[in-house]
Amino acid sequence: MLTTAGLAGFIAEHGIAATLLTPPASTPTVAAAAAALGVDERQIIKSLLFLVHEEPLLIIASGTALVDRRLLAERFEIGKKQVRLADAATVLRLTGYPVGGVPPFGHQVTACVLLDRAMQKWDVVYGGGGDERTLLSISPAELARVTSGEWIEMGE
Repeated sequence: MLTTAGLAGFIAEHGIAATLLTPPASTPTVAAAAAALGVDERQIIKSLLFLVHEEPLLIIASGTALVDRRLLAERFEIGKKQVRLADAATVLRLTGYPVGGVPPFGHQVTACVLLDRAMQKWDVVYGGGGDERTLLSISPAELARVTSGEWIEMGE
C-alpha cells in the first residue's frame, strides 16, 4: 500500500504545485472534508476508479457531482454494462491507496483520466491525500497538467 509520505515524495520529485494538509478531523467523505476545511463541498474533489472493458479509468469529479455510467459509456462508445465502479480491493490494488484517501495522481497503475469541468470555477480544490486524515490542495489547472486529463461535463 502506498502512503501519504510516498505521495509527498511524488509531489516533490515531479515538481507539482500541491500541498498536503492534515485537518483536525478525519476526512473520508466529501461532507467531512468540506466541514474540516470550511469550504464548499464542490471544492472537494473525488477520485473515482472505474473499469471500462476492465481497463482503469480515473474520474476526478467535483464533490457534489454524480458520475453517470451512461455518460462514460457514451464517451467510449460502449454499452453501460461495460462500465463499472471498481470495488475497494481493486481500487487499492490499482491505485495503491484505500477508498476515502485516493489522491488524483501518483498511483501504481497509469489510467486514462477524465476531469469534471465544474472544478474549473475554483482557484483551489481539495482531494484525497493518501489516507482518511490527509487532503491534497491543488489548482484545477495544475491538476489537469499533472494528470494529462481531459475536461468533460459531468453535471451536478
